Amino acid sequence: MAIVAGIDSSTSRTRIVACDAETGAVLRDGRAPHPLRDDADARSTEVDPQTWLHSLGEAATGGLLEGVTAIGVSAQQHGLIGLDAGGVLVRPALLWNDPRSAGATAALIDALGGPAPWAEAIGSVPSPAYTIAKLRWLAEFEPVSAARIAEVLLPHDWLVWQLLGHPRRRTTDRGDASGTGYWSPVTGEYRQDLIKLALGHELRVPDVIGPAEPAGHTPEGLLISAGTGDNMAAALGLGLGPGDALVSLGGNGTIFAVHDRAVVDGTGMISSFADATGRHLPMAGTLNAAQVLRSTAAMLGTDLEGLSRLALQSSPGSYGLVLLPYLDGERTPKLPHAAGTLTGLRAESMAPQHLARAAVEGMLCNVAEALDVLRAHGVAIRRVFLLGAAGRLPAVRQSAPQLFGVPVVIAPSGAHAARGAARQAAWALARTPEPPVWELPEAVELAPDGEHDLAIGSAVRQQFAAVREQIHPETAARD
Repeated sequence: MAIVAGIDSSTSRTRIVACDAETGAVLRDGRAPHPLRDDADARSTEVDPQTWLHSLGEAATGGLLEGVTAIGVSAQQHGLIGLDAGGVLVRPALLWNDPRSAGATAALIDALGGPAPWAEAIGSVPSPAYTIAKLRWLAEFEPVSAARIAEVLLPHDWLVWQLLGHPRRRTTDRGDASGTGYWSPVTGEYRQDLIKLALGHELRVPDVIGPAEPAGHTPEGLLISAGTGDNMAAALGLGLGPGDALVSLGGNGTIFAVHDRAVVDGTGMISSFADATGRHLPMAGTLNAAQVLRSTAAMLGTDLEGLSRLALQSSPGSYGLVLLPYLDGERTPKLPHAAGTLTGLRAESMAPQHLARAAVEGMLCNVAEALDVLRAHGVAIRRVFLLGAAGRLPAVRQSAPQLFGVPVVIAPSGAHAARGAARQAAWALARTPEPPVWELPEAVELAPDGEHDLAIGSAVRQQFAAVREQIHPETAARD
């Protein structure tokens, strides 16, 4: 039995799984936090990438990698590891969540003539998370460091380079490259002109290798696959294919689907990423997801489980209560300055269970509208995978198939990105046209219960849309 391993280096920790290369069964797993800098706290957005190696070593203790023949690497997207002409780190790595590049992003968008030219150039409109926005910030606020940077690696690129013993050739994959802001999933090419627009000079860039192409072998002979970004690895670990969408209900909502071509959206509501199989992952996002449920639960003096129990005591439509869940403004739809709105208050609806239900329905209706944004660009969505603790709540499980109008798969908790990295390693080891078929254990698929459920979901969504258009009439023209 061949054994492969997947490494996922997230913002705060390293997760490793060792899997059966043929079936995907997880044989061993380990995890370790990323050490913090002496002058930093858990919210730091700068880090010495060497700490990722320390964390990796700690996660791999106890013989976890014993018998492994191939390794795949997943890591947080969009980061910036700047190296000089000799391959020496210029400054600490900037992570995706560094907020300082917000102004640089706006300046970059204006410099190219607005959102539409960016969407045409790279398939997306850059956000502050993108690597190119960090390059612009460095050029403005750290010009000495910016002038020294000769090449930029992403976190997964850097880890692969370290595992391979610092070869002269640096590599990346389509998925992670599509989040830089200077590689286009539409053309499959780097845009050095955009790098120069941001940084002031061109960069050495890693080779973009194919999904099943090995990056190389370690000095000990272990095969290292191409690696990819965390969202791409999660899609691979979950086994998503064309027609499948993923909805991750964290504080924000992440919504993407597997598609056969790049999606170009000049409004910036969709980010056109590539995936880890040769296809594409058009992505939308909401600023409000599980946080809506947590905030409502706190207002009702309960927790998420208590909120779910209350919501199940109400009925679809929440007795006319509608919660527009724009607590922190919203990205989809574009309402950056909006606040949450609760309407439909009547004597019979002013009860905790109806407010709880309105929170669940409001959050899910907002996600459903983001799915519709993808559909409007030709993306087929025939099944939705739900991730996150909020997605496992009974009230969410009951309502999601009705409101999404398609079967919903409740994915088990687990190291999906690490498992996806391991699956990529198995693919590179096997050298087959498609990745090995790995079953997803303990997944539960919930389908709408016929036309009745679909009618209920449609009525609730119409009620939500009517209130949204009344409170925010500017959104009606976009529907």
